Amino acid sequence: MLAEKKETILIVDDVAENLHVLSELLMPTYKVLAATSGANALRIATSAPKPDLILLDVMMPEMDGYAVLSQLQKNPTTQDIPVIFVTALTDSEDEERGLKLGAIDYISKPIKPAVVLARVRTQLDVKRARDWLKNENDLLEAEVAKRMAENDLTQQVSIRALAHLAEIRDPETGNHLRRTQNYVHRLACGLKQYPQYKSQMSDHYIDLLARSAPLHDIGKVGIPDYILLKPGKLTDEEFAIMKTHAKLGSDAIQKAEDEMSMPLPFLSIAKQIAHWHHEKWDGSGYPDGLAGEAIPLAARVMALADVYDALTSVRPYKVAMTSDAARDIILAGKGKHFDPTLVDVFIEALDDFIAIGKQFADLDNNLV
Repeated sequence: MLAEKKETILIVDDVAENLHVLSELLMPTYKVLAATSGANALRIATSAPKPDLILLDVMMPEMDGYAVLSQLQKNPTTQDIPVIFVTALTDSEDEERGLKLGAIDYISKPIKPAVVLARVRTQLDVKRARDWLKNENDLLEAEVAKRMAENDLTQQVSIRALAHLAEIRDPETGNHLRRTQNYVHRLACGLKQYPQYKSQMSDHYIDLLARSAPLHDIGKVGIPDYILLKPGKLTDEEFAIMKTHAKLGSDAIQKAEDEMSMPLPFLSIAKQIAHWHHEKWDGSGYPDGLAGEAIPLAARVMALADVYDALTSVRPYKVAMTSDAARDIILAGKGKHFDPTLVDVFIEALDDFIAIGKQFADLDNNLV
């Protein structure tokens, strides 16, 4: 059976006799380290094995006990070591000063062996319990972090899987989901620089916004193939059916949201994006004809990202436009189709948009 590891006590006193007396008293039970000055005490306290407890004399030359304790408290590696002052000072103000600095107890000289052993044992019991709680908390925090990471990954995979349901029905989109997700993220980061959006565009919100973006066309699973896969222009009747994908998508997300035991912010954002990303700033969009800031910000961001990608991607009925041509169309839609501030952000971020387009380009795209 392994012997129980002895706890380590550092005794600090400039008088050799005092060190001897305390050492003799404590060595049968504990591992004892000794220092005859404050400087040596600080050096030993930061070395292995780190003391579990320090018995610190107050009255020492050059660096007294108060100064030593102050330095111990400032150092992250030693600030948690409990310190008991051992001193001949009897003034209550001296004791109060030490306790305010962070000492956990006071032992008066001349020492009483039974008192010293009792105080040391009590403080080590407290430290042992505190260390156990800290270890348990660390383990709990690590487990919570692990579970949160797993939940986060599951959420992202679920979003991607749902989004691909729509993509499978609409195969010409290729890397559309990845591109638009990155466009949305870049636009949102750009909006953060504008005072009117700074408070809303927290890093957490931007993450949720980008995470939700792939669900913008989830409603396309409800559109018949003869419309969804038609290579030419849609008739008015067909286009009316195509437009229903916005509400179909938000309704599907709403049903999922209704079944949740607690609200999930990303679903709320995804629902806004799915339902209103075809609205236009001037009110001429669908499905509800919203205008200006009545259109949720998430949907306005998605609208610009989605249109840019549509313009610069190959479709069965068209070739891909150059980024310059797409830029001109979006500029022309400033204050009409698109939020004017978002267009400004887009122009500032155009080089990033081009880079994203190239990084996630479809094989048949030739974006310039």
